[in-house]
Amino acid sequence: MRADRVFAYGATAGLIGDLLLGDPRRGHPVAAFGRAAAGVERRLWRDHRGWGALHTLICAGGAAGGAALAARAVRRRPAAVALTAAATWSVVGGTSLGREARAIGAALAAGDIERARARLPHLCGRDPQSLDGPQIARAVVESVAENTSDAVVGALVWGALGGVPGLVAFRAVNTLDAMVGHKSPRHRRYGWASARLDDVAGWPGARLTAALAVAAGGQPRQALRAWRADAGRHPSPNAGPVEASFAGALGVRLGGTLAYGGRVEHRPVLNGGAGRAVETADIERAVRLSRRVGVLALGVCAAGRLIAGRRSPAGRLPAAGRRGK
Repeated sequence: MRADRVFAYGATAGLIGDLLLGDPRRGHPVAAFGRAAAGVERRLWRDHRGWGALHTLICAGGAAGGAALAARAVRRRPAAVALTAAATWSVVGGTSLGREARAIGAALAAGDIERARARLPHLCGRDPQSLDGPQIARAVVESVAENTSDAVVGALVWGALGGVPGLVAFRAVNTLDAMVGHKSPRHRRYGWASARLDDVAGWPGARLTAALAVAAGGQPRQALRAWRADAGRHPSPNAGPVEASFAGALGVRLGGTLAYGGRVEHRPVLNGGAGRAVETADIERAVRLSRRVGVLALGVCAAGRLIAGRRSPAGRLPAAGRRGK
């Protein structure tokens, strides 16, 4: 079986698994990786970029290397599809993202602000006690937008480029950024390498997410206009295009003042000239847009991998070891 078809079939099965089942409740591979990475940090931590770079190399490199060995062990058998499906299901998180967002939206709709505040840390790192209802709704929509890229599209892009090792490596880098990439006093230097690597790894997925939000949203012209005008004003090179395009597609304003990690940030307003304030009902609209973007991303990545495989002799798995050879 051709390697391009392995990805197409496996990624499709894995995304369907995520849509039907969500994340595994116990024994999640990403959680296991996080515990291992935390153990490495306890041994290596120094207030120094070099030690942080070593931490990134050991954790992300180890995950990618293990995935490469697993892929090599099954690359000549149909089990390669099953491995790709399992890896895809493990690293994407679109369904769990939607569930958390909807749970917060339901709390807000019921007027239970305390329950909404209690659930918000499951979705993002904002300080929930400093937020009122509309601010929580805005935080949820922003998190849905950004995590559509981080938890779904970016993984599919790197899976199309690098197979199972690409899937696993992207998720490992993204997890490390979430753990040590923020600008807390402890991680300002130590997490620098993880944060910069995440910026590089997330670049293609963020642009594809923004483009698909333009195509799948209800206001393509406004989404494209917001992307072009406002993305570069965001402090994150990857969250900017995604959040701006989602803001335009949904017809809302994102950005502004927020409290994160014990500090207050004043971010530029995205789609401020044409958008309205975020409402609770926009959470459901954002989740649906995220779902459409994820499905379209699968189609784009699978099609791109198939086209590239047909043009390249490397697209076919080696014949050695097949029956009759």
